[in-house]
Amino acid sequence: MAEPYKKRRPRRKAPLKNEKVRLVSLGGVGEIGKNMFAFEYEEEIVIIDGGLKFPEEDMLGVDIVIPDISYLVENQDKVAAILLTHGHEDHIGGLPYILKQLAKPVYGTKLTLGILEGKLREKGILAACDLRQIQPGMTLQVTENILAEFFVVNHSIPDAVGICLRTPAGLIIHCGDFKIDHTPVDGRVMDFTRLAKYGEEGVLAVLIDSTNAERPGFTPSETKVGETISEVLRLSDNRVILATFASNVHRIQQVLNAAGQHKRKVAVNGRSMVNVVNIAMELGYLKDHRHVLVEVEEAIKMPPHKVVLLTTGSQGEPMSGLSRMAAGEHRQVEIVPGDTIIFAANPIPGNEKLVSRTIDNLFRLGADVVYESFSGTHVSGHASQEEMKFMLSLLRPKYAIPVHGEYRHCIHFQKLATALGIPLANVPIIKIGELWEFSAAAARQVGSVPAGQIMVDGLGIGDVGNIVLRDRKQLSMEGILIVVLTLEKNSGRVLSGPDVVSRGFVYVRESEDLMAEAREVIRGYLGENRAQTEWSVIKSGIRDCLGKFLYDKTRRNPMIIPIIMEV
Repeated sequence: MAEPYKKRRPRRKAPLKNEKVRLVSLGGVGEIGKNMFAFEYEEEIVIIDGGLKFPEEDMLGVDIVIPDISYLVENQDKVAAILLTHGHEDHIGGLPYILKQLAKPVYGTKLTLGILEGKLREKGILAACDLRQIQPGMTLQVTENILAEFFVVNHSIPDAVGICLRTPAGLIIHCGDFKIDHTPVDGRVMDFTRLAKYGEEGVLAVLIDSTNAERPGFTPSETKVGETISEVLRLSDNRVILATFASNVHRIQQVLNAAGQHKRKVAVNGRSMVNVVNIAMELGYLKDHRHVLVEVEEAIKMPPHKVVLLTTGSQGEPMSGLSRMAAGEHRQVEIVPGDTIIFAANPIPGNEKLVSRTIDNLFRLGADVVYESFSGTHVSGHASQEEMKFMLSLLRPKYAIPVHGEYRHCIHFQKLATALGIPLANVPIIKIGELWEFSAAAARQVGSVPAGQIMVDGLGIGDVGNIVLRDRKQLSMEGILIVVLTLEKNSGRVLSGPDVVSRGFVYVRESEDLMAEAREVIRGYLGENRAQTEWSVIKSGIRDCLGKFLYDKTRRNPMIIPIIMEV
């Protein structure tokens, strides 16, 4: 575990007139995920977060998506450090790949670094990484001109912080992911006093989590979920299986508390859930006061009314614990009639179909499934509209920038901020790769940098791009035809073939006439172009004539791959 970083005496300077600080987002605006922001003052760059996002439906075969950091790699002599707000995947999940190219010190709180260490260890690069522990309330001299101050915020994972960067141009505040929870599970309330002092001092720009900008009112406290879980355990006479995000340590703690209260044991299932629980227990963020934790092997032998099973799979991920249980493929746990299944998380946009499929399968097995958002088994970790207003009122920034949200969330935030009196021009909606400059005089886009997304597929990083995805999409929708023939080298005479192999296009045994006609089309083309000996021209011609024939016959465009052997 990284040792706590020693606090240094801050060098505070009053903001200078006409000084400028620049901001570029490499991810985390106009999207949910891969949060990464670079702040620049003259020749100094400080990075906040380095996350990933999960692939969209059309990213066939892709495992994860990380930010394109080519701009930072080109300017790595200017990069001083990477500062982390909290330990969620969308804020730290890209670092095992990023740190291979950008070997810079990483600062984070104890739990955040604990989770990150596990990821770096899996990739075999932990020993080469420089991790430095910080604490809320401390000040860090990151560069000659930039100070970083860390303050407590409430979120769905412990040890979350916001970050204030003191620059010669003024205060830049990144609120991290936050909500205002007056009764947090761990008792650590947001540092309102510090935020108010920033507001009195004067804030140049603030980056605010806009995820719930569509939602009026306040986000309920996490303790409300604990009360609901306790009530479910009290009323249930059978086994309770609860699926939630592995990183939601506060919710896991409440499950342990409720299980102890109702004389149940808790077993943890799912690799990521087990890893986070072990790390949180080791670091003291989870406490098993009543010794309720047991192994899954022990839990399945106990009477059902004595068991709570914590598992991954709240998002319907195909290989997760709950999805395998719902499909009857879990090697230890079998869903039986009477089991109560709780989805203690709302579907992330794009996962609705996976979650619905899992719920249907659980109902088919006779389980009682609790999944409605109004059931009280989940609350968001993100601020709603009134909390955003409160944050803006405390900080009174000159510029308010919505981040961590899709475009519609940014628009809703923009309306909210302007309703509080912030000029519309001072609430810019920035895009990935845009380089923005902020000063007391104005905020304006001054250029752009290489940015976007790098797709990780297995061990390949960045070797899957738009062309590969286009081919995969065509293969998945239209199938493939492979044309094999042998030609005499000098004369171009056909010695064997053409043979046509279909995969995913038509079932050959039921389409023999079509395949026979396809072979005749190819022979006709070869007969008309007998003098042609350039194989690339012949392959292109076969693709064109056969593609036109198949489209006329089937209205499909399979991928056609001619293979020519010469003798």
